[in-house]
Order: sequence, then structure tokens, then C-alpha cells
Amino acid sequence: MTIPYNSSLQKATFFLTGFQGLEDLHGWISIPFCSIYLTVILGNLTILHIIRTDATLHEPMYYFLAMLALTDLGLCLSTLPTVLGIFWFDAREIGIPACFTQLFFIHTLSLVESSVLLSMSIDRYVAICNPLRYSSVLTPARIVKMGLSSVLRSALLILPLPFLLKRFQYCRSHVLAHAYCLHLEIMKLACSSIIVNHVYGLFVVACTVGVDSLLIFLSYALILRTVLSIASHQERLRALNTCISHICAVLLFYIPMIGLSLVHRFGEHLPRIVHLLMSYVYLLVPPLMNPIVYSIKTKQIRQRIVKKFEFVKS
Repeated sequence: MTIPYNSSLQKATFFLTGFQGLEDLHGWISIPFCSIYLTVILGNLTILHIIRTDATLHEPMYYFLAMLALTDLGLCLSTLPTVLGIFWFDAREIGIPACFTQLFFIHTLSLVESSVLLSMSIDRYVAICNPLRYSSVLTPARIVKMGLSSVLRSALLILPLPFLLKRFQYCRSHVLAHAYCLHLEIMKLACSSIIVNHVYGLFVVACTVGVDSLLIFLSYALILRTVLSIASHQERLRALNTCISHICAVLLFYIPMIGLSLVHRFGEHLPRIVHLLMSYVYLLVPPLMNPIVYSIKTKQIRQRIVKKFEFVKS
């Protein structure tokens, strides 16, 4: 679709992009996206409901799982209005304040998810390497502090980005490459130097995702050392089994992130559809799969879900 130039409009808005060249099929394309969004919302709300209503699940491990579900739910809701708006109503225009607000929530919640995954790895480390002090180390007050610090760290680091983008003049095309606003895409449209944004963006990634992934790796190295020192083969398997769900969540978060980074930096020759699909995989697959993984691999969650369905049927 061609967008007529209007100087007053261009100063106040950006234009989002769906699947370019497939506009006539947007109605059909929206069906799998609606299914994904609905599954994400129902799955994460189910996890939250079960943890809230079952007193036996009021433990550190499940509190962190509730934080992960809340983060995934927020990330899903941050992109839902613009993605479905394009597919259903061809609503491509978005005001700059709304665009920067969406950008803030998407990036903040992505960093919060990284922090929550780190907190969950600390939970597994304490539970396996120092089980006698588990309840005294991970007290409810400390868990609340860990959750608040994750949100505060992420929000404070992302808060400067909208202000850094606001100072630019956007004299190039205002058409974004995705159906939502991202810092990397917007800053490419500026007609002045973006070196400050580049440096600050790398700083934020290094301070959050870089540090978090390193500490997660270190925690699992220590967990593995402890597990290998256990004499009983049965006990070793039992200890490792408690980590499988979290390991899957870590892989679901970091693999799409790494893939998207590689595609952005080295995939200029790849078809544009690959960039689009990778961005959707990064934002939608972790919120979609985390409830499924925890429902299948965590016995307590699985049993409660089965009981809920049996109660509804009866």
C-alpha cells in the first residue's frame, strides 16, 4: 500500500507494516495470530489462577512462575492491539506518543522476563545446592524485593530510549518494518547521528541480558556440580527433573532473541518475510510455550489443571 505524503501528518505519526504484499490475505493470516493470542492469554491466566487459589503452591518456585506468567501476559497485550488492528482494520497509522509507549512496554517486559528467568535459576540453585536454607533464603519478603528490583531495573534502563528517540528529526520514510514499535527500527529512520542510541542500546543489553545469561549459566554449572556429587542415580535424576521446565523457558527466551539478532545483523540478503517471522517468534513463542511447558513438565501444576477440568465437567 502506498502512503500519500502529508508533512503535518508525517511529523506526528508512524506507519506500521503487516505482511507486505499479502494485504488481501490479512483476514486469513489473522486467524492463527488470534489463536496464538487467545492461547497465550488463557494459558497464563490459568497458571496465575491455579497458583493464587491453591495454598500448596504458595512457594518460591511458583511465585517466580507467577511473575513469568504476568510478564508473558503483559508482553502479549503490548503487541496485540496494533497487530490485530492491521490484520482486521488495516489500521497502520500510530501516533508517536503511542508508538513510544508501546516501545517502552515491549522492551521493558522483555528485560523483566530475562530478570525473572535469572531469579528462577537462583531458586533452583538454592533448592538443589543448599536445600536446608531454602525457606530461610527465599523468604516472601525477599521474593517481592527480587520481583520489584527486576521491574525497576528494566524500567529505568528503558526509560531513556523514548527521550533519545524524541530528539530526532525523522526526515526519511516513517514506515516501520513491523506491526509494532521497536527501538532499533525507529532509530534507523532518523536523519541525524544515532551513535548515542546504538551505544546506549548495547549498554542496556550487556547490563541485563548479558549479565543475566552469564549468571544463569553459572548457576547451572554449580547445580550440575552438586548433582554429580550425589551418590544415588535416582536422586540425581529427581534433582535434574526439577530444572527441566526452567531450562526450556530459558531456551525459549534466548534462542529466538539470538536468532533475531543474527538475522538483523547478518541477514540483509534474506527475504523480508524471514525478518518478520523471526520478530513474531521472539515476541510470541515464549509467552505461548511457557504455560504449556510448565503444565506438562511440572507435576503439581499438571495435577491442578486436571482437577480443574474434572471439576468443570462434573
